[in-house]
Amino acid sequence: MDDRVRLKVYYHGQILLQTSEGVKLVCENPLDIIIPFTLSFEELKGVISEKIDSQISSRVSCVLYRYHVPVFGGFVQFQTKYVTDEASMQEMFSVYLESRSRISFIELYVEFEQSAVDRDIELEDYNSDSEEEFESNYEVVDPGVDEDQADEAMVADVADVANALANQQPLVEPSFMRSLDLEAMHEPKFPQYVNAAELPLMPDGEFTVGMEFSSREAVIKAMKDYTIRRGVDYRVYESEPTTFYAKCTQYGVGCDWLIRVTKMSRKFCWEIKRYNGSHTCTRATISQDHSKLDSNTVAEAIKPLVEVDPSIRVKSVIAEVQAKFNYTTSYHKAWLTKQKAVESIFGGWEASYEALPIWFEATCHKEPSAVVHFETMPAYQGDDLVPNIRVLYRVFWSYYPCIRAFRHCKPIVQIDGTYLYGKYKGCLLVAVSQDGNNNIVPIAFAIVEGETSEAWHFFLSNLRQHVVTRDGVGLISDRHDSIRAAIARSNGAWSPPRAFHMFCIRHIESNFLRKFKASYLQKLIVNIGMIVMITFTPELSYYDELFLNVGLFDLTGYSRTVREYETRYQRLRERGEAYTNWLDRIPREQYALAFDGGYRWGHMTTNLVECINSVLKGARNLPVTALVKATFYRLNELFTRKRAEAKARINARHVFSELVTSKLHANQRAAGNIQVSCFDRQNEVFEVRECPSGVEYAVDLRCQRCDCGEFQVDRVPCRHVFTCCANQRLDWQLYVHDVYKMDQVRRVYRAGFRPLGNPTTWPVYHGPRFVGNPFLRRVSKGRPRMTRFLNEMDTRMLRAPRRCKQCGVEGHSRSRCHQRGGAGNPDATTQ
Repeated sequence: MDDRVRLKVYYHGQILLQTSEGVKLVCENPLDIIIPFTLSFEELKGVISEKIDSQISSRVSCVLYRYHVPVFGGFVQFQTKYVTDEASMQEMFSVYLESRSRISFIELYVEFEQSAVDRDIELEDYNSDSEEEFESNYEVVDPGVDEDQADEAMVADVADVANALANQQPLVEPSFMRSLDLEAMHEPKFPQYVNAAELPLMPDGEFTVGMEFSSREAVIKAMKDYTIRRGVDYRVYESEPTTFYAKCTQYGVGCDWLIRVTKMSRKFCWEIKRYNGSHTCTRATISQDHSKLDSNTVAEAIKPLVEVDPSIRVKSVIAEVQAKFNYTTSYHKAWLTKQKAVESIFGGWEASYEALPIWFEATCHKEPSAVVHFETMPAYQGDDLVPNIRVLYRVFWSYYPCIRAFRHCKPIVQIDGTYLYGKYKGCLLVAVSQDGNNNIVPIAFAIVEGETSEAWHFFLSNLRQHVVTRDGVGLISDRHDSIRAAIARSNGAWSPPRAFHMFCIRHIESNFLRKFKASYLQKLIVNIGMIVMITFTPELSYYDELFLNVGLFDLTGYSRTVREYETRYQRLRERGEAYTNWLDRIPREQYALAFDGGYRWGHMTTNLVECINSVLKGARNLPVTALVKATFYRLNELFTRKRAEAKARINARHVFSELVTSKLHANQRAAGNIQVSCFDRQNEVFEVRECPSGVEYAVDLRCQRCDCGEFQVDRVPCRHVFTCCANQRLDWQLYVHDVYKMDQVRRVYRAGFRPLGNPTTWPVYHGPRFVGNPFLRRVSKGRPRMTRFLNEMDTRMLRAPRRCKQCGVEGHSRSRCHQRGGAGNPDATTQ
């Protein structure tokens, strides 16, 4: 029985979250099933569907298992995890094998797909919302017409309107459009502590028998890295689901290199079972092109690479040609083949400008609430005006799901611009927000001529008019003069009390280093801005009057914060009065977390929008329509995934988002050994004292403030609030902001994108023909000039410490080494 496991399956029951043992699964008649470890995930769902009541014909839609987590004192608490694929199923088996001495079976909870009747009932309840929420419905049905008849009439009308595009657009979009790296869409926190090694360490760069890999893909990746590094090649002789067998291309004629890797079911990994050692063959690299190896042939060969990553480097194209054809092509031909591959996949540049208004009109036809705003210029040929042709100058767009999503996100917006790398110059402006689970939500885009004040005014005015319509929003950006000029001329739309403009502390640090070249003050500047305390000031600014209630709060926390702020400020002044004079020119509510009124929501940088720029980096060298399509399909992928995750978490009876739940548990565990003194029970004002440090904090639950500052920054109860709630028998859940509740997170991704369908079903376009701006076309030869320059802060972060090549000691160079002899070195020691 070692190769089998017993499952206890719960269904049509409940998941109890807050019990003495943690999570508990209950149902009337749990089912016992014995399965082998080799069973696949799909087979498991089929077995469960068959074993449970025969009247249930629906398939399993959700599976989660219960596992134990050791806590203090030798006790255990139970938590749950989802089983979604083969990898998570193997992880479940691994957890069981580690604890099988204490637990003799695995507990599962399953849910089934709903029937058509149940889905109709849920959909009716889903759409029975307030008048504001009803705006998510795209079709408008006349009250006197049956809905089914209206749908049929609409389909018929759309079918009658058919128009083929001037240039044929592929119905199936390239995979690059839909690929989404969610890991890249998170703030880069502490990257130096991330273990990115996925492949096993190979001693001396060689494989060894018994070496293990996590998956078949890891095996292939390791072999490709090995062959590229060694300048050799291999041929696959057997590639099965459980076996991978390859030999050198010169096997039998001077080289006996071969490798066999087998999947080990019991270990849940792939293991090298046979390996003959390193290559003994030699390969002479040909540096000249073959006469038949023209650019069209190579373009067809690299299409899969370009389709996945249009920003692939030319050197990578050369390496791919060398790997496939054993020839080293020239840089010029490799660049030419890449451009041909991009054009064949994503369309030409001029044709892309023509297709852009047609595609946007189709998008607005499918999504009537989408926002698209063009700014164009007349086209001239010489001195003559060309009719029916307009030069695209700027375009702003935001999809309706993004507009609706922002209503349920945190009231924070980050904006930034990034340059385009293609045939035409330009700049992509992006605005993003964040949901209650700290997921990045892009809300608006624009393509403009550059980061000018006019361009930012165009973007921010449309953003304010169509997307960010509520007041009390925090806006975070860098200190670009054009952004500040655009906000100044916004007629109060981006000024208090409607919005609060704040600066990224990283850019302030960069500006400071660029001004003074004082890298040793870098950390001090950041620390001045990141004092975590939100409280009132004696000289109330406009921000303070809106956010603070002076009457019922103690001065202890304020005094401590001011002292800390003033201490660091004076420390900077001691280094030089010019430093503090420069810092004084920036209002402290625009850079200091202690005085921002809480509108930052803890965000000190523009990391969110920088991550989106990184995600879209591969699309920034594509034709304009392909770039816009990439935003459409990737956002659809994002919303689809996050909608499913939110639904699964709600079905599992979770109240708050995953990230906030973890933070709440951490604060709850840290709430011990704190004394509470009640000052005003009716107004919920308390004072707490931490033991044994004796530090005191004032807590005002009604105004949601604590001297520690975490309550105001995060909008979730800190350890002091948990202590007060436990002492006074108050419900701490009342003090968690609504944005963190799963119902609110679900609403962020509630509205979905609509497929555009076949271009022949799109409405007929009667507008002018668009062309690119001739003044933005790149005319200089060679690759585009780098537009992202590393400043003093970047170079010091990226540069390793200086190390002497003579003695190997850090801190000096070889020319100043004391061990170096000669008259040219005055510091040299003579022996």
